[in-house]
Amino acid sequence: MTKPTLLVLAAGMGSRYGSLKQMDGVGPNGEAIIDYSIYDAIRAGFGKVVFVIRHSFADDFKKMFNPERFGGRIAVEYVYQELEYLPEGFTVPEGRVKPWGTNHAVMMAADAIHEPFAVINADDFYGADAYKVIGGYLSGLGESKNRYCMVGYEVNKTLSENGTVSRGVCTVDADANLQTMVERTQIERVNGTIVYHDSEGDVPLAENTPVSMNLFGFTPDFFDYSKEYFVEFLKNNEGNLKAEFFIPLIVNHLVGNGTASMKVLSTSALWFGVTYKEDKPALVAKIEQLIEQGVYPRNLWE
Repeated sequence: MTKPTLLVLAAGMGSRYGSLKQMDGVGPNGEAIIDYSIYDAIRAGFGKVVFVIRHSFADDFKKMFNPERFGGRIAVEYVYQELEYLPEGFTVPEGRVKPWGTNHAVMMAADAIHEPFAVINADDFYGADAYKVIGGYLSGLGESKNRYCMVGYEVNKTLSENGTVSRGVCTVDADANLQTMVERTQIERVNGTIVYHDSEGDVPLAENTPVSMNLFGFTPDFFDYSKEYFVEFLKNNEGNLKAEFFIPLIVNHLVGNGTASMKVLSTSALWFGVTYKEDKPALVAKIEQLIEQGVYPRNLWE
């Protein structure tokens, strides 16, 4: 069985959070969320981790998240996402400052990954079972193509008490295959009911609605599709300085036209994130609770 690779999207600075939150300590010895993600991935059978970072903070990042930190338990590589990394014939539009989005970040790893791989956000705590579930699925793919997967979380387990959140709201068929994934940018609980806000008003969501937390699994053919579709995206958004090439955009494209399928895997794991600075204490408390339960050692890398 092929050992899958973990692709960590760490190029974003976290504008709402106000600091390089990927390196912020949440564990008892200053461990970052990334540390727990890598620890869970190693236990789930992943053989390599590839970090997508930016040159502006590369030295600090690599000083912290280096192969020695993980004690040789997993291979480590770094790739870079920059605004000017575009297909031949394209240049950064004047006035463009926003990054090109999560799928552009994924594309940066095309030369580093040649096996099934999972994609995660650096600042999301996905839980050990989620890595076990997706790692098991990816390990069994072999040389398969066009068979993707994602871990779906119930929306009620992914909210913040400190503001609205953005989630990819999913519909699935009877065989747990994804049908559609729609990005909803303002989800919160209002008077006991989960709703998302849009121009039409408040739309309620069922408590167990599956949502994407950007924990996806792909086979390497995904890089070729991304490269091809990114050209189309750039042409279609020539005058839009804020358009982003998100993972759900191309997933919907490939699933919608029948090129690929995406299995929505369920997990018993609870998701935790630090969307806002005020979210951090709850995450620190949860990690302490998991340590007391024996899920993680107190000194993660000893």
